[in-house]
Formats: sequence, structure tokens, C-alpha cells
Amino acid sequence: MTTPHPDRAAVISLEDLGLTYPGPPSVTALHPCRLRVEKGEFVTIVGPSGSGKSSLLNVLGLLDNPTRGVYRLNGVDTSTVNDSRRAALRGREIGFVFQAFHLLPHRTAQENVELAMVYQRTPRRVRRTKAADVLDRVGLAHRAHALPTQLSGGERQRVAIARALVAEPALLLCDEPTGNLDSDTAASILDLLGRLHGEGMTVLVITHDRHVAERGQRMLTIRDGVLTEAARAGAGAAW
Repeated sequence: MTTPHPDRAAVISLEDLGLTYPGPPSVTALHPCRLRVEKGEFVTIVGPSGSGKSSLLNVLGLLDNPTRGVYRLNGVDTSTVNDSRRAALRGREIGFVFQAFHLLPHRTAQENVELAMVYQRTPRRVRRTKAADVLDRVGLAHRAHALPTQLSGGERQRVAIARALVAEPALLLCDEPTGNLDSDTAASILDLLGRLHGEGMTVLVITHDRHVAERGQRMLTIRDGVLTEAARAGAGAAW
């Protein structure tokens, strides 16, 4: 059993973390960086295409291993766990929200949410109750039995958010969550993320859109693999 680090306040703690893809020639996707995200924060990371956003997302989501430094997730040093425990840690501590929704088209909204609990061996009755509760939490109880093809883009993203929340993760990790939505629908999804943050959820959004990033409590930028704290001035600046 992995022993949590004593610092339990930080959901994410990166210490001189970097990622270099082997060559030849080798490519540095992430230069050594430090990042601390406290429990209950709403942090956004913004950067243009090719800036290192995907590499950072994959490391934070425990999909790729960094090549240097330390990543602690909710107090656990992720470099000390094997692949099976890493997968279990990812499933327990991180709820993913993607741009493309990734819903199964022939399953209802409720069934899509329930599927997130199948591999945790949650009893069927408990799955049904928890899925219904979390769909209500995102304002979609009335569409629980609709198929994704019967839902709007915003409703599909709400289902995806419900699926991410149902395991009660420590972190909601969002990759371009408004990228496939019109501006009004995008605003409603950002309002939902803001409300979840207000309820105590730790939210991290990775985006190319600085206007989306401005909705966070705290904003960072990434460019050429360099992660830095962002100034709030010039929110409308283009990349």
C-alpha cells in the first residue's frame, strides 16, 4: 500500500517535473516546472496548439510518466506505484471531461454514467442511485433515459461531467470542455463547472481559449513546454 505524503492539502503537487520524448532527436515537451493545486481550487491552463498542453494533460491524468521530477496526486507520489495501482489511482482520484464527450451512442445518459462504476464492482442498485443523483446534480435528471443522439451538445457534455463526478474524485480534469459547443452553451458549461467548484470540487481546465481560462480562480499559461503563472491583464490577447 502506498503511503500518502504528509501534505494532504495539495491535490496536485509537481516538483521540477519534466517530460522529454526520446529521439533521435529527443524532444522536450515539458520543461521542469512546479505547480501546486490546493483542494477546492479552480485552476485553468491556457496555451496555443503545440504548446505542451496535451503532454501536460497526459502526465496529470496519469496516462504518461514524466521523465524527471515528482508528481504527487492527493498526497501519493505517483512515481512509486506500479501500473495496476496507477490505473486504480487514476480511476479513484481523477474525473475526466473531454472535448468529444466519449459517450456510448446506444446507451442512455444514465447508463453511460453507470458504466463509470462497473469496473469498481459497485452493486447495480447503488450504480443506479448514484447515477440518478449525479445527473440531477448537473441539471439533467429529466433526460436520464435519453440516448446521446437525442441530446444537445451541452446536454451530452453534462452527461460526461456527471460520469466524471460519479466516483467522487479528488480532481475534475477537463480537456477543452467547451471546444465543441457554441458560445451560449459553452457559457452554461463553464457556469456548471463554477458551481461545482463552489460546492468544493477541485477543477483544472486545459484550454486554448483565453476567455475560457479567465473563468478560473487562477490561470496559468503554457508555451513551448514552459508553464508559468499568467497575468490577468490583456485577457483578450490573441496567441
